[in-house]
Amino acid sequence: MKTLQLKAKKDKALCQHHPWVFSGALEPIKHQPESGEIVKLISAKGDFLAYGYYNQNSKISVRAIEWNEEIKVNDGWWKEKIESALKRRKHLSAAKNHDSYRLIYSEADGLPGLIVDKYADYLVIQVLTVGIEVRKQLIAETLFDLLKPIGIYERSDATARSLEGIKTSNGLLLGTEPPEFTTIIENDLKFVVNIADGQKSGYFLDQRTTRKRVAAYAQNLNVLDCFCYAGGFTLNAKNAGAKSVISVDSSALAIEMVRRNHQANDIPFSEEELIKGDANTTLRRFQQENRAFDLIILDPPKLAPSRSMVDRALRAYKDLNLQALKLLKKGGLLATFSCSGGVELSMLKQAVAWAALDAGKEVQFIEVFGQPEDHPILASFPESEYLKGLMCRIV
Repeated sequence: MKTLQLKAKKDKALCQHHPWVFSGALEPIKHQPESGEIVKLISAKGDFLAYGYYNQNSKISVRAIEWNEEIKVNDGWWKEKIESALKRRKHLSAAKNHDSYRLIYSEADGLPGLIVDKYADYLVIQVLTVGIEVRKQLIAETLFDLLKPIGIYERSDATARSLEGIKTSNGLLLGTEPPEFTTIIENDLKFVVNIADGQKSGYFLDQRTTRKRVAAYAQNLNVLDCFCYAGGFTLNAKNAGAKSVISVDSSALAIEMVRRNHQANDIPFSEEELIKGDANTTLRRFQQENRAFDLIILDPPKLAPSRSMVDRALRAYKDLNLQALKLLKKGGLLATFSCSGGVELSMLKQAVAWAALDAGKEVQFIEVFGQPEDHPILASFPESEYLKGLMCRIV
């Protein structure tokens, strides 16, 4: 095993179990490791710090995975880490009102670069780092042995792979290929998921608990669901007794899934309620038509992929929320979200406050939303927190 030494005063974060070691923190490397190879990290004084896997193509040169020098990072170690993550979620498998959730969440579960989602009887793997890429088959075989899914499908098409020097990789890893639409259960509702071509790994599992919480406000209300994707918020709101729900998304596949999900649950709908179009454009058109709503849901895609884009993203969040606030009745509700890791909750609150000021409306924050338990936030790795949301009320 090759040894890499950190520069003096560059080991504080690693000693606090933050797993990222940037190239600038390392002394010149004498014996170059292969990308994906396990290396030993030592301090400027020569003391052991951690084991991790190396990548010569990334600014994050090493992702630490083990801080105990006595433990060997071998095939058995990887299997044990996977088993531990699954055991932490074992109680979720006993729930009758849902059958789909995240099994492994990257650094938060001690496996940087590995995401595994369960969709009914299928598993979807996302591989984001080279250290996971070179062990992909071992990981897939371990999951297959432990969970016996019908199939394990890979959706490694995130742009983060290019930063790791690895190409996109999609396709079946083990078992049987999933059908075009797989049916899952969420909050006692049926949803069809397109594993191969849907967004993220097929569906947005991270909003499962929040969709039910937002739906609790929706009874007898006229609702507008922007960036609706497969209709998670839409169907939960209708199931909770919403008077009407208009669903907006720019994706034709998303609108087709909303249609199918209404049909799967025998929930009435009209084609006029399903709008394929840009959310911002639709909000402005509704203003011109003097439309008004009791509850508007804004769940846009990631607007700040990096911290350098936060300021630009905040302007976009502010404008988006402004257009929504203009359409809300007195006493109306706005459920607004950000899935950008670089945008903190306080920033989202500020963007809504700016929007409220420009809209000439007074807003209360009455509830805060975050990630569900299958997307845990690791105390030593604040970057694992990305999803935040607010329920706002016009007063």
